[in-house]
This record gives sequence, structure tokens and C-alpha cells, in this order.
Amino acid sequence: MGTRHLMMISFGGVIGTGLFLSSGYTISQAGPFGTVLAYAVGAVLVYLVMMCLGELSVAMPQTGAFHVYATRFIGPGTGFTVAVLYWLTWTIALGSEFTGAGLIMQQWFPDTEVWVWSAVFIVLIVTLNAISVRAFAESETLLSGIKVAAIILFIVLGVLAIVGIINVRGYDGAPGLSNLTDGGLFPNGIGAVFATMLTVTFAFSGTELIGITAGETKDPTRTVPKAIHATLWRLTVFFIGSIIVMAALIPWKEAGVDESPFVTVFRSMGIPFAADIMNFVILAAILSAANSGLYASTRMLWSLSNEGTIPAVFRRTNRFGVPSVALAASMVGGLLALLSSVYAAETLYLVLVSISGLAVMLVWVAIAWSQLNFRRRWIAEGHSVTELAYRVPGYPVVPILALVMSLASCVLIVFDPNQRAALYWTVPFVALCYLTYAVLKRRRRAATA
Repeated sequence: MGTRHLMMISFGGVIGTGLFLSSGYTISQAGPFGTVLAYAVGAVLVYLVMMCLGELSVAMPQTGAFHVYATRFIGPGTGFTVAVLYWLTWTIALGSEFTGAGLIMQQWFPDTEVWVWSAVFIVLIVTLNAISVRAFAESETLLSGIKVAAIILFIVLGVLAIVGIINVRGYDGAPGLSNLTDGGLFPNGIGAVFATMLTVTFAFSGTELIGITAGETKDPTRTVPKAIHATLWRLTVFFIGSIIVMAALIPWKEAGVDESPFVTVFRSMGIPFAADIMNFVILAAILSAANSGLYASTRMLWSLSNEGTIPAVFRRTNRFGVPSVALAASMVGGLLALLSSVYAAETLYLVLVSISGLAVMLVWVAIAWSQLNFRRRWIAEGHSVTELAYRVPGYPVVPILALVMSLASCVLIVFDPNQRAALYWTVPFVALCYLTYAVLKRRRRAATA
């Protein structure tokens, strides 16, 4: 894979329902200015984390990268836990993505059951992942391109509406930016901004997919840093630009999750078929996320097997070089998540979603921590910083900031009663992962004794 593929795969993992739907919830909670501020802080955090990942990925390009880095530079128990958490995140996402895709298709074809469409998309995504890495990368580039085009169009039309070139329903003349300070800078208090930080940072999750692809990339020394920088500044423009347009054109008290803010804005401009257009874009976003999610979860299982933590059967590849057993296991996990969302939505599935919501932030903590320890070990072994093809500027300030801000994003959900349960479930689950690793380690020792 080249720079173009890495960048679009990262877009595929990041640009999804977090921007197209959940951003409305953030505006309603933090207020318009507070939302812009929260997304700006989120953009800074993701930039810090990705610089850390860039140094590690270029120095040691590995498939399933941050699991390997955490194992080497923090500890094998942490590496195992990181891999399980990340695998769980994308596996749970697979179940919800296929359900969401089926629901969207049913709006256009009401006589066809949701499960039929879900099955069609499952076959499609599994096939794209099983054929070859190239097929996965090209399909992800196409799906991500649809989302990017929609966001660019949204920002351009939004700016024209803000300055009054396009008429917007409910406004006499140019709306301007007056909505940004409607009700004050923080209408629900500064605490509401802190409480939404997990939602915001989770919306940026997926950029770390670049690290997972490093082992299957052409010339990672040149490609990975280029892809990281190109991805980050584009994502910042897309996210911050979209949020400013939403916040300027939608009164914050009317924002929510009942309708995509993109649909609300397009409809207010009088654009015909606004809902259908955005449903098509959201469908592309869902399939793109499922495509990236299956790739990521497959490589995590392969990486665990390659390290000898789980059975060697998960290392097996097909004639295209794709880890076929890991792919099948990840898809089975996705199907079980799909079933739990139907039959145990208020119990098991709710717990899994809560854990997966925090998982990516914990992975970011591990990335920053790994980079700190990697650099220290690199110097202790007699190497020079100048030997690194890509290095984090401002070390150790950047990784320390990334570490602290990622941890803060996890802890701050205590202020949000809607998300607080995630913390209660995730802490015991992480402890269970460490315990499981200890048991597996003891069994391996006993088997080799």
C-alpha cells in the first residue's frame, strides 16, 4: 500500500457516525463554541498521539503495530490487553455497522428484511478483505472518497450560507457566526465541554490504523510519516470546518441525534433529496468503517498469534497472503456482536459497547507510553536520535502530553452520567485481560517444561 491508500484507510476509520451523527449530540451538550473548542483540543491530542506512533512505525514497521510496541516497551501483559481491547472495539463495530447498513437500505427497499441487506454487505466486506490487501485498500479508498467529497461540499455550501450567498431557512440575510456565542460561550457550563471529550476524541479514533498497516506498506520510512501528516491536517480541516458550519447554522438547542446535522443543514438550504443524499454518504461511511474494522481486527489476531500469545493457527494465510483464519474468527466475533445487539441489547451488548468506547483511548495511552520508553531504551543502547528516520519533535513533552490528555479523556466521562457506566465496565475488563494473560503465560511455561 502507498501513501494514498494509508491516508484514505485512516479517513475510512475516522470519518463515520462520530461526525455525521454524534456531532449533533456534542453541540447540544457543550454548546456551539464549546463544541468547536472540544474538537480543536481533540485534533491537538490526535496529532500528538500520531507523532508518537509515527516514530515507532518508521523505526519498527509491524503489522498490528501498537500491540507489538506495547509488548516490547511496556510489558507483554499490556501488549495482550491492548490487542484484545482494540480487537473488541472493531469487532463490536462490525455488528453495529452491518445492522446500520441494513436499516438504511430498508428505507429505500421497505419490503426487504434488514438481515438480508446485512448478509449481502457481510459477504461483500469479507470478500474484499479475503481477496488481497490491494483489493481492501482500493475499495477503502473509493468508500472514503465518497465521504470526503460530501464533507468538502458541506463545508463549501455551509460557508456560502453563513455569508448569505445561499439562503437558509429561518434566517433573514446572512446568519454569520452569531450562533457560536448564543447563550454564552458555555451555555451548560465548562464542565459540559469536559464531559463530551470522550465523544470527541472517539470521533477522531481510527487514525491509528496507519500504524497497523505499516507492515504491509511500500517504503514505510517515507510513506508512513507522509501519510500521518497529510491525514492529520486534512482531518483537522474536515472536522473543525464541519463543526463550525453546523454550529453556525443550527441553533444549539435544536441539535441532537434524532437527525444527522448534515441533513438538517442541507434541508435548511432547500437542497432536494437531502436525506437520501446523506443516507447514501452514511451508508458509504458505515461500509468503510466495517471494511477498516475487519482489516484491523484480523491483523490484531494475526499479530497475537505471531507473538505466540494465542494458537499458531491464527497465523495461517491464504494464497493472497491474507490471514484467513484470523479473518474468519474476527467475522464470527462480528456476527456474535450482531446477535447480542438483537437479543441482549440492554445487557451484554451494552456492556461490550461501553468497554469498546474507552478502548481506543487506552490504546492511545499505550502508544504514547511505548514511545516514551522506546526513546529511552534507544538512547540507553548507545544509539543517537539522529539515526531515527522520523522522530517526535519536542521529546519528552509531546508523548507526556499525549499520555496525560488521553488518560484525561477517559477519566472525564465521570462528569457525564450517560457515559459513566463505560468506566465501571472497562476497569474490571482490563483487569480480566491481565489475569487471562497471566494464566496463558503459566500454561505455556507448563507446556514447555
